[in-house]
Amino acid sequence: MLRVILASKSPRRKELLEMLKIPFEIIVSDIEEEIDPDKDLTGEIEKLSYQKAKAVFEKESDALVIGSDTIVKISNQVLGKPKSIEEAREMLHLLSGNTHEVITGVTILYQDQRETFSSTSSVTFYPLTDEEIDTYIASNEPLDKAGSYAIQGDGAKFIRSISGDFYTIVGLPIGELYHRLKKYL
Repeated sequence: MLRVILASKSPRRKELLEMLKIPFEIIVSDIEEEIDPDKDLTGEIEKLSYQKAKAVFEKESDALVIGSDTIVKISNQVLGKPKSIEEAREMLHLLSGNTHEVITGVTILYQDQRETFSSTSSVTFYPLTDEEIDTYIASNEPLDKAGSYAIQGDGAKFIRSISGDFYTIVGLPIGELYHRLKKYL
């Protein structure tokens, strides 16, 4: 039986991959997650997904390894995970009443095969009050999320609309991944 490894510590990616009903294990890659904001962001997030998968694949070459990463982009500014409460507040103010993109890159490594792809979705926020932002931050939910919100959590109440794959926003475009994995399983 084919061993499948998810090279991610994200509990959301774990939950999404479980939807496919295929056995897998998690081995977290130890790479430094760096993106050059002056380069093509889709290419950068795909490169990061490849680096995560490759770091695990080098130790587990008998398995199929899936690496993934997600970024939030607004006006060519990358919003990663906030480093502080103040940074989370700034991000949420920036997203308030605006549309941003969420880009998730994915890499599949198996034997001598490599597939790297990305999925982009657009998200529009309702305008947020300072009180809404402060209450949300007090929940701690935004503090470990790219862009400082979880669309599948309490952050859902701020979403006016999305265009694209919902699961890309959560962190793994599960439909596209499933169709790409079918040839291996």
